[in-house]
Amino acid sequence: MHKIVAVWGIPRSTSTAFEWMMRQRGDLDCLHEPFGEAWYQGEDPMWPRFKEGEVTTPGLTLESVWDDIKARAEKGPVFIKDFPHYINHMWNPEFLSHFTHAFLIRDPAKTISSMYNKWPDFDELEVGFPEQRALFDLLTALDGGKTPPVIDSDDLLEDPKGVTAAFCASVGIPFIEEALTWEAGGDPSEHSWWDGGSFHANLAQSTGLKPQKRKYIEVADAPERVRRVHRRMKPHYDHLYKHRIRVSETV
Repeated sequence: MHKIVAVWGIPRSTSTAFEWMMRQRGDLDCLHEPFGEAWYQGEDPMWPRFKEGEVTTPGLTLESVWDDIKARAEKGPVFIKDFPHYINHMWNPEFLSHFTHAFLIRDPAKTISSMYNKWPDFDELEVGFPEQRALFDLLTALDGGKTPPVIDSDDLLEDPKGVTAAFCASVGIPFIEEALTWEAGGDPSEHSWWDGGSFHANLAQSTGLKPQKRKYIEVADAPERVRRVHRRMKPHYDHLYKHRIRVSETV
């Protein structure tokens, strides 16, 4: 079986932009939240806001997704971007051993505000920070205390080249600088199974991962529910943030 590189993120973490960059490489079979599609739209949806009559796909299960990923990995290297909370009941040493793991984190003030804007009725079980931390800690324990690589979204956007190069080195794939840029007008909806790709409209007009000035969100100005969820999620983010890739230390 070839390498399966898995970047475990949380919703609204710039993870699809990172995935889009990985697609430009041309040397990986890239999958967009394959476990998430089954969690939300499989034949037995697991997301907490599911209501009878919503979209489901007969034959699509977490198990069928995993079978497909393994079949792809028999043919060549695979990259997946997905969220740990979709499959926390599947974590065991044998399953996890098939992946080369990495994590993509983002300030919860930004992710939760963005989720609230898209889904004002989002459920906390869809936020993902506790499961992201739990998987990170489990992998660290299974690897004798060695932590998997962690990318912070703000670091990535501030220094796309440096952080991406460090990520590639950490997961054992070549760094391809050309993949950081692309032509505008791409169609991420071709790879997105949710709502025709509406969450990725801005990405379709982008031209690459380019250095951006770091921005901050003042949580005190956010709606009360955002502030409340943020208080519970921030300790999990802070835990992984301590282990993030620091380019100056990896050069």
